[in-house]
Amino acid sequence: MNRLNDRPQLYEQKKARLVAEFQEALARGATVGLGKKTSNLFRSRAPAKHLLDVSGFNNVISIDKQNLLAEVEGMTSFDDFTKETLKYGLLPAVVPELKSITVGGAMAGIAIESSSFKYGLVHETVLSMEVLTGSGAVLSCSRTNEHQDLFFGFPNTYGTLGYALKLTVRLVPANKFVELNHEKFSDATLYFAALKTACQRTDLDFVDGTVFDEDTLCLTTARFVDSASFVSHYTYLQIYYKSVAKKQVDYLTAYDYIWRWDTDWFWCSKNFGLQNPWLRAFARPWLHSTTYWKIMGWNRRHGFTDKLLKWKGDGRQEESVIQDVQIPVQRAPEFLALFQQQIGIKPVWICPTKPAAPDHYPAYDLKFGQLYVNFGFWDVLKLPAGAKEGYFNRQVEQWVDQLDGAKSLYSTVFYDEGTFWQRYDGTSYRALKRKYDPQGKLKDLYDKAVRRK
Repeated sequence: MNRLNDRPQLYEQKKARLVAEFQEALARGATVGLGKKTSNLFRSRAPAKHLLDVSGFNNVISIDKQNLLAEVEGMTSFDDFTKETLKYGLLPAVVPELKSITVGGAMAGIAIESSSFKYGLVHETVLSMEVLTGSGAVLSCSRTNEHQDLFFGFPNTYGTLGYALKLTVRLVPANKFVELNHEKFSDATLYFAALKTACQRTDLDFVDGTVFDEDTLCLTTARFVDSASFVSHYTYLQIYYKSVAKKQVDYLTAYDYIWRWDTDWFWCSKNFGLQNPWLRAFARPWLHSTTYWKIMGWNRRHGFTDKLLKWKGDGRQEESVIQDVQIPVQRAPEFLALFQQQIGIKPVWICPTKPAAPDHYPAYDLKFGQLYVNFGFWDVLKLPAGAKEGYFNRQVEQWVDQLDGAKSLYSTVFYDEGTFWQRYDGTSYRALKRKYDPQGKLKDLYDKAVRRK
């Protein structure tokens, strides 16, 4: 095992300072939250009374090349994490698609990527973690120890049960390059059948797809390779998602592959004008997800788009439709048809996901043995005349429920309280809340995910 410099000792020192700060806040009766620059929530919410400074928990502590494990602090971005592991020819088993996502944030939320058909979701690649709980204690939890209830109950609870300070994460060997093959389909039923077949292949390392419209559905299969006849670059003038429908075969470095979506935040850079060739030519330092997060944060604080709509005076409001939902593969054509007819956002990201083990995660429980298709879609739509807030998002929630799917909680949620706790196992959550946050110093999940106040 390679322990990186004196980071284990530094971690213990930082942990001690943080616990002391938390205990002082508890003594004052303050509610507590994380003071950090990034977020895994695509919505505004009121801050806690006391924000813990966790910015220093951003190091890879150790890498065990023999056992393919890494110890990493919770606020470490996946970009920094992967840069460190690639020095050893390794990668985390599942790397979420945006560089700004942190390891602890991916554990507290729901994070996937194109290796999820093999390894499941990010939280399934975590073997153990140390969690600062609402009681002010730091507890070590794993699949098998006395705090296994917290380990399994943690995903999809977004810091309302505690904060992951250190995690042990599974790694996989990584070659220098990735070979991509893009295949086009014009029929959704055939497309999802091909996706299912691809997920059964043992020679693939990655599977995902892009639906451009009803007649252009692209399936991307990829694998690690030692050499490449050419190498493409999508970090500046060329845009990755546009290549998917144009190229049949492509090659990227392993690093550029895992961040292929980050430069343009999939395709959402168009909303910031950054797909304009002239503007893009001068915008290279700002072509990454961190920039887009900052712009969105500024807009939330100042309400610029709301003021612009009011100035336009057309009387119609807009609704953010930012969702990732999991649908069983056999119901995927049905969901896509409903989505295209009623909402029509284009493109849509397609990512197959299969639970890696028969573990039970109460707040996001997928059926073991079932292949799911994650549909990711992100845009702002004009509401129909007279429609109420949540018009589009409520439809998505209804379809997810009808089709035996699952919805993560990073985006806007409109479930009423009874339905919410039925969907996300309120009985288990409340038991964990009583045990690990008995004074209610961390926010309640329904308050954080739905009320946003």
